[in-house]
This record gives sequence, C-alpha cells and structure tokens, in this order.
Amino acid sequence: MLAIIGGSGLTQLANLDVSRREVARTPYGDTSGALIFGRIGGHEVVFIARHGYGHTIPPHLVNYRANIWALAKVAGATQIVSVASVGAIRSDLAPGAVVVPHQIIDYTHSRGNTFFEGGDSQVVHVDFTHPYDKKMRAGLLQSAQRCGEQVFDGAVYAATQGPRLETVAEIDRLERDGADIVGMTGMPEAVLARELEVPYAAVCVVANWAAGRADSRDSIKFDRIEQVLQENLARVRAILEKLCQDGYCAA
Repeated sequence: MLAIIGGSGLTQLANLDVSRREVARTPYGDTSGALIFGRIGGHEVVFIARHGYGHTIPPHLVNYRANIWALAKVAGATQIVSVASVGAIRSDLAPGAVVVPHQIIDYTHSRGNTFFEGGDSQVVHVDFTHPYDKKMRAGLLQSAQRCGEQVFDGAVYAATQGPRLETVAEIDRLERDGADIVGMTGMPEAVLARELEVPYAAVCVVANWAAGRADSRDSIKFDRIEQVLQENLARVRAILEKLCQDGYCAA
C-alpha cells in the first residue's frame, strides 16, 4: 500500500476516495493527524497531512517519528511518497517546477531523527548513500511522463531547520555545498523511512525563488507562494493518480 505525506498546500487529496479515518497510537506520541485511508486508481492508499489538517504544526515541531511509524507499522504502508514545497536555488528551477530529488544535505538539528537510540539495544547504523528509493523515483518520473507532466529528474535537497526562511548568505552557502532546492521537512523523514526499510521518494513543487535569487533578491514574495502551490499541486495529484494506476503501489 502506498502512503502519501502531504506538505504545505496539500492537506487533503481531492482524488482520494476516502473509506475511513484512524487515529494512530505510536510509541513516539501523536501523529500530525488522523490517517486517512481510501483508494486512488483502484489501489488502496493512506494519507497524512504533515503539518496537520489546519496547517498548524511548524516544520521543526512535526513528530516525524510518530508519522513514519504510524504509516509503516499501523497502516502497513509498503512505500511512501512525500509531497513538499521548496525554494529554488538552481537557476533552471523556476517557481511552478516539479522536481523529484535524488540527494539530501541535512542542516536540521534537535529533531527526533532515529528509531535506534541505543539503551539496552546494540548500536544500529543504516546505509543512506542514496536517500531516495531508486524504483520509486523511477515510478514517479515514468508516471509523470505518462500523464504529460514535465518533471525535473534529480536535485539536491537542502533540509533546513525553519520555520524562518533563510538569509541570502545561507542560500549562498547551500549553493556552494551543492544544493539545488531548499526545504524544511525532508529530514529526518527520509532516514526514518530507511530505518524501517520502507521505500521512500519525494516529489517537490518549487513555490518560490530562494533568498537572493531572481524576484526574491530583496525579499520573499509570500503572496505568490500559495498561488503557485495551488496552480501546480493539481499536477502532483495527477502524477500520484497515474502512479497508482500504473501499479507502483500494488506491492
């Protein structure tokens, strides 16, 4: 079963035929909201809104461990797709672009970022060389192609702490580090899924230019962000529906 984590602008899926809602209990506390079960393209899907259904949970306070645990252990998800909004650092990723990233640089701190906390258990290390699942990335890209949506294949996602946006100097640093896009929720979500051995990939909508870039040279234009997201999240929904129809979530 495919799990979909909705980010900013995606607190519900219009194309999800809802069958039930479930409040999940986890060893890590409360999730961001109820798990919503339903079907897309004839396949069962579970959905959760990362920031809560009123978009009230800031990125640094999202209970990532509870969300991933609930999807994997309570709902029984076998794949996870994260939907997120990002800022563009790379010059060809203008607002409105849809991107399937391939790498992550983690700048977050003070978040519950592992299920393996030692104690009475042996230390566990997981391989994170390639943070996004290869087959899931390929499925997203192929589904986008099949429904006629242009998607950028590959980008380095810089995960920052938030909730404030970055300074120009910070974005300059991220660019020097090799980052192409910047967001606040990519970690520890991706590594937690890896620890539970659940294939995970992300599809990102570029909502704005990062600080100091193009029309964000002097300031971020917040009045445009919501408009860009709503105009382009419909494209993401179409890709997810095709992903289901193509059977990538049948496992």
